[in-house]
Amino acid sequence: MRRCQIHNPCAAEVHNLNADVTSRVVHGKTPMMKMRVTLFGFLLLFAAGCKDQSSKPAGATNAAASAAAPAPITTTNDVAVISTSAGEMVAEFWPDVAPATVENFKKLARQGFYDGTAAHRLMKGFMVQMGDPLTKDPAAADRWGTGGPGYTINAEFNSRKHERGVLSMARGPDPNSAGSQFFICFGGAPGLDGQYTIFGKLLRGEETLAKLEATPTGPGNPGEMSRPLERISVSSVRIVPGNQLK
Repeated sequence: MRRCQIHNPCAAEVHNLNADVTSRVVHGKTPMMKMRVTLFGFLLLFAAGCKDQSSKPAGATNAAASAAAPAPITTTNDVAVISTSAGEMVAEFWPDVAPATVENFKKLARQGFYDGTAAHRLMKGFMVQMGDPLTKDPAAADRWGTGGPGYTINAEFNSRKHERGVLSMARGPDPNSAGSQFFICFGGAPGLDGQYTIFGKLLRGEETLAKLEATPTGPGNPGEMSRPLERISVSSVRIVPGNQLK
């Protein structure tokens, strides 16, 4: 399998900026053609956000927003309700910049593809990655990160920015190698802008996102402390009109 690199100077676990910290996903036209997937980065990936993170305890980000009652969602557009063991998150879609990616995500969600999966990669200050069907089987942990829907979709890189709460597609070195795996950002990651397909952002669920970010991790992919030590299950991803939510 090909191996790629990501440099994450804000992650406390990463002491060597040249560490090989790759993740894996199915690539190619058939499930048998596998390759490593990573969220490519640069040395200055989190330069803009490092100062703020150093002064905040884990899970304390936007505490006021977490405690406030959720604002009503008035849009009639579809939203994704992501139910996890850490709580619920609601995300809006951005079909204006990534129409095919949004439709692929909605199709998979309606098929129940994500139900019973788990988050398999988590890096504080960076992101949490999920969407691999192999995570339904704890016995297949050594293969987590290599699963997908059996096909890939074309990239739809756009001008939206990777910032806290943004949903973006994981992929391999080939720009057109995304399938089902996606990640939710814990903070700004300008080094990913224009290189990964952003397709939505959380409308609700800051408290859940903070809980996810505070989850302890252990050895995961080579060179990473990124495997959640407690299972973060995804019970369901539902697609509903936004104004149906209370």
